[in-house]
Amino acid sequence: MPSDLLQRPGQAAQAASPTAPKRRTRVFALAETRWTVAALVLFLIALPLQLAGAPAWAWGPLYAAAYVTGGWEPAWAGLAALREKTLDVDLLMIVAAIGAATIGQVMDGALLIVIFATSGALEALATARTQDAVRGLLDLAPATAARLADDGSEKSVATEDLVVGDIILVRPGERVGADGRVLEGAGEVDQASITGEPLPVAKETGDEVFAGTLNGTGALRVKVERDASDSVIARIVAMVEEASETKAPTQLFIEKVEQRYSLGMVVATLAIFLIPLAVGADVTGSLLRAMTFMIVASPCAVVLATMPPLLSAIANAGRHGVLVKSAVVMERLGQVDTVALDKTGTLTEGIPRVTDIRSLPRSGVDEDTLLAHAAAAEYPSEHPLARAVVDAARTRGLTIPGMRDFTSTPGIGVTATVEGHTVAVGAPALLLGDSRDTDSVRATEVAAGLEDGGRTAVLVLHDGSPVGVLGIADRLRPDAAETVAALTTLTGSTPILVTGDNPRAAARLAAEVGITVDGVHAGLLPQDKVEAVRRLEAQGSKVLVIGDGVNDAPALAAAHTGIAMGRAGSDLALETADAVIVRDELATVPAVVNLSRAARRLVVQNLVIAAVFISGLVIWDLAGHLPLPLGVLGHEGSTVIVGLNGLRLLRDAAWNRAAEYAR
Repeated sequence: MPSDLLQRPGQAAQAASPTAPKRRTRVFALAETRWTVAALVLFLIALPLQLAGAPAWAWGPLYAAAYVTGGWEPAWAGLAALREKTLDVDLLMIVAAIGAATIGQVMDGALLIVIFATSGALEALATARTQDAVRGLLDLAPATAARLADDGSEKSVATEDLVVGDIILVRPGERVGADGRVLEGAGEVDQASITGEPLPVAKETGDEVFAGTLNGTGALRVKVERDASDSVIARIVAMVEEASETKAPTQLFIEKVEQRYSLGMVVATLAIFLIPLAVGADVTGSLLRAMTFMIVASPCAVVLATMPPLLSAIANAGRHGVLVKSAVVMERLGQVDTVALDKTGTLTEGIPRVTDIRSLPRSGVDEDTLLAHAAAAEYPSEHPLARAVVDAARTRGLTIPGMRDFTSTPGIGVTATVEGHTVAVGAPALLLGDSRDTDSVRATEVAAGLEDGGRTAVLVLHDGSPVGVLGIADRLRPDAAETVAALTTLTGSTPILVTGDNPRAAARLAAEVGITVDGVHAGLLPQDKVEAVRRLEAQGSKVLVIGDGVNDAPALAAAHTGIAMGRAGSDLALETADAVIVRDELATVPAVVNLSRAARRLVVQNLVIAAVFISGLVIWDLAGHLPLPLGVLGHEGSTVIVGLNGLRLLRDAAWNRAAEYAR
């Protein structure tokens, strides 16, 4: 092994653990926390002074300072919302605290300020930790990488300065500095932080590696294929942050209702204060009851019920390779009841491979010559089937002869002169036409047999006469059948297959993965796929379409929800889809659908919790006498419970449960 591939002394493993470094926002790094602690300290100093009978000048200014330190941020936010003609619950809480102070309940008002500020600080911390869970992925990528020059010299550079085409050296124990492909070397790379695979994956020349994954044994020379800003990690972070800025339909509905509810609550508060006064009630008692009502009836917990579960689910899915583009999408994923799958590149790997080489007995051409001549004729072509033929010849170690006079006819095949023969390679039916001689009939039979077996048949002619047939097939993804079974269990209906491939190949693949004959829709053009999706939607189905190509983009856009395969997906499909499977792992689809359903269940739980607390406290205040401090504790306690309940989906255990249930 070259000396520069050896690990240098003192250059120990960059990280002992394959998991993402913990990026946790410190509690006192948040301004909300600092102001809250200041308010709490002031309150705790003032309270014993007041209870001990000290004069008001001793504890009064301390309470006033607690009002200011704990209440200025929510007051400012409430006034800013009021300028936008929006009534914010923050402002209502401040009004209630000031109202309590005006009737002599200074301590109760200060307690409200402190608890309300504490609740806000906890929400801010929870939001920061949610962002930490995703941004922590960025810490996986090392700050520097060893870039190799053309002369073999090595230079340490910042990973953000790497560009496509650079060659980097990854020694044992180091993290990969960029997404790329192995040029030289072999080793085992721990990809658990990116793919979730429990065991290291063997990597050798030609294999793809991701930034931030941990190289175990063996040194690797890696050619950079993506800029740092376009790496898998960076895309996960960017798309999850973008998703965090969106609002789900449930959240939008709640916010719309919130404004009307808040206005109604203000009217009800005034009524609770004024009506008793009209019949001779005490001003202080009426105002205290009204202030308590305003506090306990505020919809803080309701407002917080929706987004934390959905954003937590988005962050968790992003860590496991599924980029959900918005909270709207995360909510809708759990509603799907029908799944439509593309074939090539979705259920299959999308890489055609030569599976059969059939030389005709009377041709006098052996299999190696047949394949070598076909590869020579196909060599200049960029068609996927041509690449498969050339790759097959190279895999066999064959020498591909030279060719000349190359011509290509779209939809039919190619023709070239190879070693003195005019070699044509293409579709059997089109190349043979109406020919019925013995060799043509035999070639047709062989081609039909291959197609019945789910392969694409390619005929090879020598000087106009059939000499053999090649069978080409796309390989089924290892997790395709398992995914179809899981989606069937989740949705209650077997997924359908929508493909442009021929009916026989489609039917055979469908049988392998568990899709019924009635669910196979083959030979479809892009508009036909859209029509199939719209028919299902018209019947009341909420359709999830999974595809990868340009021809899938219209169907992805037309469906209730669209998911694109990220690794080989076309740019149009990736832009059109609502979610992207970064590593083409089909098994993550049922897991993310299940995670969405878990998020929706948490939203319902939160709304029930909020409704129970609000209604219970309101009834207590109206029918009896609810002490203001107890009302404050009940209201803010429900808000904290709802917020923390929504963050349960941040844990890896939530993804593991979703994936396990989907199996």
